[in-house]
Amino acid sequence: MTRFWISCAVVAVLAWPASGQGVEVGKPDRETIIHVHTALNHLTVLEMTEPVSAVAVGSPVFKVEWRENKVFIEPTEPDVATNLFVWTSAGRFNYELDPAGAVPQLVFAIDQPAPDPPRASASMNRPSEPTAPSPTDVLMAARPVHLLGPVPEKNRVAVYITDLLEHDGKVFIRYTIRNGTKKTYVPGTPQAVVVKAPWYRESLYTLKGSELGSNEASHVKSKGETTLEVVNDAIRSSRIEPGQETTGIVAIKLPRENTEPALIRLIFLASSKQPVSATLVL
Repeated sequence: MTRFWISCAVVAVLAWPASGQGVEVGKPDRETIIHVHTALNHLTVLEMTEPVSAVAVGSPVFKVEWRENKVFIEPTEPDVATNLFVWTSAGRFNYELDPAGAVPQLVFAIDQPAPDPPRASASMNRPSEPTAPSPTDVLMAARPVHLLGPVPEKNRVAVYITDLLEHDGKVFIRYTIRNGTKKTYVPGTPQAVVVKAPWYRESLYTLKGSELGSNEASHVKSKGETTLEVVNDAIRSSRIEPGQETTGIVAIKLPRENTEPALIRLIFLASSKQPVSATLVL
């Protein structure tokens, strides 16, 4: 997989600069066509204010991927221009991808400005108590988690993170534990830690919403870990017999200074042969 490097500068403009690398802030609409200056072996990011529902690009020369509210663009050949359409709940946005040029003219990122906050009425000024998500919220808004690399099961206890939901500064994580050993396994209440300054051989931005398999997780380097507060947990069965599995949900309070992407580990009681954990890119 191509390694994506995202470099940022602080430049806020409503029109295209004549030259110079930077991050631009524009307010596109259905009648506007925004030019995107690219460069070979470099990545340009479009960051929308809402999740992206679909994209369409006119030429396969440009590699285009999207995840949540971000669109990643990388040219693979010079001297080719094409158009790009991005859809969100707010409508369609139009872009013209210019031929890959010199790096000094590269636009690293184009950000949509955040919408103006609505004016609060007197009744809205009253503080409200945070509420837990309802079962409907969990079923409708939970995002599936994709597995990157295998999780060994033979003679081991394996943990699979299946879904997650962020709500009121907390992340609710649903997981499955499979007992591949010959002894009964008791997982206990999971601990949660966030990895400090994680480094991985691929960009973690493109892996958000993924669980790193055991081999992939072993390649992560960091400057330590910080314990997170577990505010709630529930598991269908507290004892897992050999060859059986169970599901559980754990709610973790995210730190205020949390930055994206975050690397979170769920740590369960060790089995008779090895530690039991799962690594999530959030």
